[in-house]
Amino acid sequence: MDIIAKKVKDEFSKRFSSEPKIYYSPGRINLIGEHVDYNDGFVMPAAIDKGVYYAIAPNNTDQLNFYSIDFNDSLSVKLTGVIKLDGWKNYVLSVVNEFLIRKVELKGFDCVFGGNIANGAGMSSSAAVEGGLAFGINELFNLNINKPDLATLCQQAEHNYPGVNCGIMDQFANMMGKKDHVILLDCMTLKYQYFPLMLEGFEIVLINTKVHHSLAASEYNKRRQECEEGLMILKQNSDIRSFRDVTDPDTLLAFKDKMDKEVYNRCLFVVAEILRTQKAATLLQKNDLEGFGKLMIETHEGLSKLYEVSCKELDFLVEQARLNENVLGTRMMGGGFGGCTINIVKSKGVDIFLNDITTAYQKKFQIDPDVYKVAIVDGTHRVDS
Repeated sequence: MDIIAKKVKDEFSKRFSSEPKIYYSPGRINLIGEHVDYNDGFVMPAAIDKGVYYAIAPNNTDQLNFYSIDFNDSLSVKLTGVIKLDGWKNYVLSVVNEFLIRKVELKGFDCVFGGNIANGAGMSSSAAVEGGLAFGINELFNLNINKPDLATLCQQAEHNYPGVNCGIMDQFANMMGKKDHVILLDCMTLKYQYFPLMLEGFEIVLINTKVHHSLAASEYNKRRQECEEGLMILKQNSDIRSFRDVTDPDTLLAFKDKMDKEVYNRCLFVVAEILRTQKAATLLQKNDLEGFGKLMIETHEGLSKLYEVSCKELDFLVEQARLNENVLGTRMMGGGFGGCTINIVKSKGVDIFLNDITTAYQKKFQIDPDVYKVAIVDGTHRVDS
């Protein structure tokens, strides 16, 4: 058993008398297709070996007992008393609330969880927290909800108590990940395909800026509103019902005078990113990692200049990575305004790359960035105890 899984199980045994089931709930990376999951686009995420372990057991009462190892904090509440609170508690309680909204029959349970995924790093620790609990509840109480529907439940949970109006990508990758594969997910229909990610001779490396600017949540919701505003204007053309219908960015020029500059730029990024992600899938089928990497760089340029969700720390890391001959692709990943860059790096050059870039970053910002080498794993699942 993984050392973190054992820690979670041992902590459960200290606090409760029953024998729990153990679950692993991964964070995710997204290779390309950023900020388009809520714009009817395509995304290309994968589940990773950084995530959250859960130990859960029913307690034959109406009481819910949670303990978060990472926050060293506990919560006890009756099923009839589930309400919006704050912090990590909102994420677990909102998951329970979604089951209650669906009027499934729940009973009380005891729960301990903890992991190795950094909060605010852009690896979707929130989806890992939501997914592990939802999957465990579904199993414990034999609710027979399939994984795609659990992903949707978790998305709604994040919308509700935490108030983050996220798309489906994070929760879908968390549930549906497949070892050594990426998912090409159609966020309009939820149809998906798995593509093998042939990384022999390469590694995926995340570099955490260790900054998380306070405007991230509010600006995220603002970007959604701007995209919705732009789409309403585009729909004046009867052939356009979603951003997917704009198959050439030049089409947007006819609407430029009808939009604020910011709204136009958001739309321009979204249309280009949807097309980039489809092209990226074709390149992966050809195992053209070099071409794929160039698209990642284009994505960062768009996120920084058109969508304006980057920051000076992320831009610096991308600029430094682009100077290194061992880096095929680099970009910011996640909601933005901090968090990680994702980099595809030749294995033989990883150590030199990491030394150079962390040294430069520390010199520039007086921050020692965290570094994560990640492997692609299966989505949320039970762990043999």
